Amino acid sequence: MIQYLENIHHKNSKNFFLIAGPCIIEGEDMALRIAEKVLEITNKYEIPYIFKGSFKKANRSRVDSFTTIGEEKSLEILKKVGETFNIPTTTDIHENHHAEWAANYVDVLQIPAFLVRQTDLLVAAAKTGKCVSLKKGQFLSPEAMKFAVEKITDSGNEKVAIIERGNSFGYTDMVVDFRGIPTMQNYAPVILDITHSLQQPNQTSGVTGGRPELIETIAKAGIAVGTDGLFIETHPNPKVALSDGANMLQLDQLENLLAKLTRIREAIL
Repeated sequence: MIQYLENIHHKNSKNFFLIAGPCIIEGEDMALRIAEKVLEITNKYEIPYIFKGSFKKANRSRVDSFTTIGEEKSLEILKKVGETFNIPTTTDIHENHHAEWAANYVDVLQIPAFLVRQTDLLVAAAKTGKCVSLKKGQFLSPEAMKFAVEKITDSGNEKVAIIERGNSFGYTDMVVDFRGIPTMQNYAPVILDITHSLQQPNQTSGVTGGRPELIETIAKAGIAVGTDGLFIETHPNPKVALSDGANMLQLDQLENLLAKLTRIREAIL
């Protein structure tokens, strides 16, 4: 499946691929339960699947925001998910030394949007030889992502993808410019991050809000314009999630969504 991520192109692939999981690793049982359920659904619809979970959240609004159940513990859980279900896994990294460390546990290293211009971090990720997914900064144009991709490829690693996650719209909202997807596909496969595109950051409460009722709308549009993959954070009960619950998809709603998206994909091929 990693080869699929490396070589996929929206015009000749049968289906989109999916990156999905909880925002952050909250515990082993929950991670395994989410992975098992998502894998059951993606196998049914022949959707290649990569499990996602953050081992640590570094970009928090407040100092008392939840960050991790333990960095090593979370990485061990990610490794167990991959080995238990024979699926690739991904997590985001925030510091240079995280790259080599996390590469021992996961298959894809994700660079957060606010860090995608950090050259040393991108080079460190590239040099692990793992696939690298680059979240487009909310402040960057699609054309600017060419240079982020080149930092990976110029470091000797061709295994790179771009994640579109919306653009800052005022102070407290995000908007997706779908024109950017075909532009960025000139540089690398493009994954549309549905749930983070619906965040409402910078709330006065210090807790990020969201518009989960629009998940289906954004996802349908993304598939219709030919995105290579989708990124969806999901949780059995987003209301009690330890991070980003306001914009996550409830797990029991995932199958209905993927069924609709698969039909759209079939229609445009």
